[in-house]
Amino acid sequence: MRHTSAKAPSVVDRVLDVFGAFTPDRPSLSLSELSRRTGLPLSTTHRIVGELARRGALERQEDGQYRVGLWLWEIASLSHGMGLREAAMPYLEDLYEATHENVQLAVLDAPEVVYVERISGRNAVSILSRVGSRLDAHATGVGLVLLAHAPAEVQEKVLAGPLKAYTPKTICAPEQLRRVLADVRRDGFVISDRQVELVSLSVAAPVYGHQDSVVAAISIVVPAAGTEPRTLVPAVRAAARGISRRLGAPRATRQPDF
Repeated sequence: MRHTSAKAPSVVDRVLDVFGAFTPDRPSLSLSELSRRTGLPLSTTHRIVGELARRGALERQEDGQYRVGLWLWEIASLSHGMGLREAAMPYLEDLYEATHENVQLAVLDAPEVVYVERISGRNAVSILSRVGSRLDAHATGVGLVLLAHAPAEVQEKVLAGPLKAYTPKTICAPEQLRRVLADVRRDGFVISDRQVELVSLSVAAPVYGHQDSVVAAISIVVPAAGTEPRTLVPAVRAAARGISRRLGAPRATRQPDF
C-alpha cells in the first residue's frame, strides 16, 4: 500500500502494510515483492521483515520467500470472532449435518462482512467465501441481516454507495436495498437470491449477543436450481437461536416466533 498523505507512515503503518501485502492468491512473497507491494524501500522492508520473522509473525521458507507465521494465528485466536466461533460451532455442525450444504458464520465490518467460519461438503455448491475473507455486505445474505440491524449511520454510509454488482441479480439500487433491510427486520431472516454467483442462493438469520443486539449472522448457501429456500428457513433460524442462547441473549430464552 503506497501512502499518499503528506505525513510519513509510522512504524505501525509500515508493519501493517507488510502484513497487508499477503493475499489468498499470494500467501508467500519474496523481499523484493514485499517491497514493491508496500512501496517501502528494500532496506526498510528487509529490516521490518527480519524483525517480524524473529518474533514468529512471519516465517521464512526454504525458497527464501515469507509467509504469515503461526504466532500471528495465536494472537488472532484471542479475537472476539474466535470466541464467537467456538460458541457457534456445535450449531453450525448440526445445520451442516442436516443439509450437507455450505454453512457460514460472519460478522460486520461495514461496508463488508468477514467470514469467521465456513463448513462445506464435498458436493456442496461452490462459493467465493472462505474463513477470513470479505464480501460486500449488500450482496450477501449474512450481510443483509447484519446491515438491517446495524446503526442507522452505518446503513446510510453503505446506502450512499457505491454498491458493487457481482451478478445481474445483485441489489445495487439504494431504495431497493432499504426496502430489503426493512423486510429483514420484520421477518427475522433473508433469502439472498443469486446476488454473488448465479448458481447459488443463501438463507440467513441473525445471531444475538447477551445485550440482545445482533453480533453475527449465519447462513446456508445452496444451489439456486431446484431448491425451495423457504423450506430451509426454520433450520437456519433454529441454529441462529441456539447460538444466541449460548451467547446469553435474553430473547433466545423466550418462545420461538417461527
